[in-house]
Amino acid sequence: MQPSSPAIGFREKLAYGLGDTASNFFFQTFNIFLLYYYTDVFGLSASAVGTMFLFTRIFDAVTDPLMGVVADRTQSRWGKFRPYLLWMAVPYGVCGFVMFLNPDYSPEGKLVYAYLTYSAMMLAYTAINIPYSAMLGVMSGNSEDRTSLSTYRFVCAFSAAFVIGGFVLPLKNCLGGGNDAVGFKYTMALFAVVSVALFLYTFRHTRERVPMPPAQHPSLRRDFGDLLGNGPWLILFLAAFLTLANVGLRNASIIYYFKYSVGDESQFPLFSMVGTLVFIGGALSTKLFTRRFERRSLMIVLTTVNALAMAAFYFVDPQEIVWLHVLNIIGAFAAGPTPAIVWSMYADCADYGEWKFGRRSTGLVFSAAVFAQKIGIAVGSALLGWLLDFHGFVANAVQTPRAIHGINLVFSLLPGLFALLSGLAIFFYRIDEATVKQMERELAARKAA
Repeated sequence: MQPSSPAIGFREKLAYGLGDTASNFFFQTFNIFLLYYYTDVFGLSASAVGTMFLFTRIFDAVTDPLMGVVADRTQSRWGKFRPYLLWMAVPYGVCGFVMFLNPDYSPEGKLVYAYLTYSAMMLAYTAINIPYSAMLGVMSGNSEDRTSLSTYRFVCAFSAAFVIGGFVLPLKNCLGGGNDAVGFKYTMALFAVVSVALFLYTFRHTRERVPMPPAQHPSLRRDFGDLLGNGPWLILFLAAFLTLANVGLRNASIIYYFKYSVGDESQFPLFSMVGTLVFIGGALSTKLFTRRFERRSLMIVLTTVNALAMAAFYFVDPQEIVWLHVLNIIGAFAAGPTPAIVWSMYADCADYGEWKFGRRSTGLVFSAAVFAQKIGIAVGSALLGWLLDFHGFVANAVQTPRAIHGINLVFSLLPGLFALLSGLAIFFYRIDEATVKQMERELAARKAA
């Protein structure tokens, strides 16, 4: 372990993880329910929302590397990245709540309102989540510690996903008294308050420990040049795009699948909660897996299993609920360890950049990775809206066989294909565990010198 990286205790790991709980109260709600909210509650067309998702998320993604550059150059008594958790927590909560106020505008006015409020929310999300993600690279210089921190992060993140999948619909029905618009508004108000409190807790109980190289001078051109010369990071960039295209397509289609293909949206909360609990079980097994297998190989195998499980839904009758749960359990457990592993690999890429080029750009490495993810989720979400419209989907109506086939397709085969391609991309990632240990030793020697 590097001298600058003392052991991190349980409370700090938990505090770091709860930051992603805060993020996911909104992020998971948007992934699963936002398209549904805009089409079935707010009254917008699926294709209009798909186009909006594409443009707003591409704009949002472009701001990610810029935020990473700003964070890398931030100097404060709290560090480079932590202060943004303090500064942006309240704006983040307010923007998320305002999205669901459901004003009584014309169809054109509603679309403009959706563009403006969603864009503002994603800017706030960028300003707090990019520094939060980059903290993983500076809380410790040890790869095992980073994998542990990443595990805490994603267990906490998908604990929020458990709440979202299992309780958004019941909360919406309870708080709205039969009015979906009111129910969503009060549900999101509750999530906003909890998210702000959790971000402030993360700020209070975490620390930054890995400094920039002492001789490093700011150079935006060199930072981007080093990033584009970082081969392992480029591979993860492609894998992130493909993974989030899969996530954007599948997560947003789940509610449509249960409402129209299964024919009973009340089955959705149990499906979501079981899948999320199994996912968390997989995430908790990360250390067990990484003790026995090299991370790159694990990513390839687990991603492939998850892809095949998703694709198999296409061949199962939607009325066979038991088989839906079986496939969901297989895919969710296989996917569980992958976020923690891949984010620890991003931290390795930050070390690789410093090791190879003598410069460290942690914020840029992580923010550009999030850029790839947001482009992926933008493409996936836009595809969903366009494909629903192409297959003749009509909100709150009995769907034609063609529309049902389209819903089944975007829920199974297409996300499975994206996931399979992501696993193929990881095949070309070349930082093995021996190289990680070599980088740790040599970077520690440089700092000691």
